[in-house]
Amino acid sequence: MAEPLAIILAAGKGKRMASDLPKVLVPVCGRPMIHYVVDAARTAGVQRMVIVVGYRADLVRRELAGEPGIEFAVQAEQLGTGHAVMMCRERLELQKGPVLILAGDSPMTQASSLKSLLTQFDAKHPACLLGTANKPNPFGLGRIVRNQKGEFQGIVEERDATPDQRAITEVNLSTYVFRPDALLAALQQLTADNVQGEYYLTDCPSVLKASGEKVDALCVLKPIEALSINTLEELAAVETEMKKLPT
Repeated sequence: MAEPLAIILAAGKGKRMASDLPKVLVPVCGRPMIHYVVDAARTAGVQRMVIVVGYRADLVRRELAGEPGIEFAVQAEQLGTGHAVMMCRERLELQKGPVLILAGDSPMTQASSLKSLLTQFDAKHPACLLGTANKPNPFGLGRIVRNQKGEFQGIVEERDATPDQRAITEVNLSTYVFRPDALLAALQQLTADNVQGEYYLTDCPSVLKASGEKVDALCVLKPIEALSINTLEELAAVETEMKKLPT
């Protein structure tokens, strides 16, 4: 497998965190949360990473200054997750190996899950491979819709889901592996034609599937990896779970 590249999304402010820090620098068990994501990617075999920074970017740069293999891309205006990845376009044009995309506010990301995704991607070579999880209470998360053969059909957000789709427990956790040329092609087709006026990375798998590309979803993520942090309550929940993990 050609050398993988990780893109870690870390541009947000975290409006509900009662802090002026960029959200990814809020401590979890005494350590800025982005370090857990970087460590997971590195343990999974990814040595080169691009951190997409935005709000108070200087603080994130300073925090990660001592980490090897890390570069930065700037998202000056926060126009969605798809827009954040667009800020890495020049690097993607040069990339040969797989591109792993992770959320910087998901400190429960597990290296073993990322390894499984990269191994599957190397074996099957899809345009996109989504890492998914089964979550007993999936409220608020995008559901993974499959056909009768079990093949990936799309992601349906909670607000758009039918009652049957809401009963699906397999969920999207914003963890992806893309072929770089396919990712670039999908990004070019994204539109901001939605209520938020943003470009959503979650639209890329459907864009690729509609163009005839192979898109797979692998349910290898653990339910704890669904614990991202947007509020102080979620921070407390993550800290509780993290203390249960073996050191």
